[in-house]
Amino acid sequence: MRFTRSKLMIACLIASTAAISACSKADNTQNDDTLTATSPATGEASNLNARDAQQKLIKALQANLKNANINAKILDVKATEVPNIYWVSIEGMSSVYVTADGKYIIQGDVIKLDKNPHSIGDKLQATENKKHFAALKKEDLLVYPAKGQTKHVVYVFTDASCPYCHKLHEHMSEINAKGIEVRYIAWPRGPQFMPAMESIWCSADRQKAFDQAIAGVQLPAATCKNPVKDQYQMGLNMGVNGTPAIYSENGEYLGGYLTPEELDKRLNK
Repeated sequence: MRFTRSKLMIACLIASTAAISACSKADNTQNDDTLTATSPATGEASNLNARDAQQKLIKALQANLKNANINAKILDVKATEVPNIYWVSIEGMSSVYVTADGKYIIQGDVIKLDKNPHSIGDKLQATENKKHFAALKKEDLLVYPAKGQTKHVVYVFTDASCPYCHKLHEHMSEINAKGIEVRYIAWPRGPQFMPAMESIWCSADRQKAFDQAIAGVQLPAATCKNPVKDQYQMGLNMGVNGTPAIYSENGEYLGGYLTPEELDKRLNK
């Protein structure tokens, strides 16, 4: 059973604000099961070393998911800069935050308020994204090399039916001229768009096929084993929810549609 957002409604009550969607707040009452983890930001003392704390959390969270009739595989757990809040990667869905006792799941962003507000999970997610990108085979992508020296490489989740993907693609020559190599990852936005993307990826000339699909040409049905479904699932695991979704080689999410100038500026930041 896939662990979806609808399934999470079984496990927690979602409260929405303009920027944050979260489960109930963790109970402040201390008991024998409570973990006090070392906070990277404060260096507070820990009752357990990081490894033991994470293993205890995984065990508790797995049990609570099972009690909620949610069949999900926990892939990774990392401490955040917020005491007793962990970042958790779960197979088949976007990462979530979990309280140290494994009783509460927080969906969405947890924002640190300072001069440059940011999500406390950005760097952790970027590390995971970088691993995903490193595991990709270049021959499984649609690649547009930089002109001259390659200064940057970006990964872009794209769909031939997406208007903003079309707009980005119109500026490909300008992007490449800035020394940016673009590596397209197939991410059909719905089942109805899967056949077209598979046809592109099965074409001998993917660039030509992509251009044709953008222009509305009906491509022949796919006739090869292709990575489109796997790439789509990878996007889900990373939290992709629309196209284009642009990432740096280091896994940092740069944004949706960006002009060549905006993209270059963010990469050189």
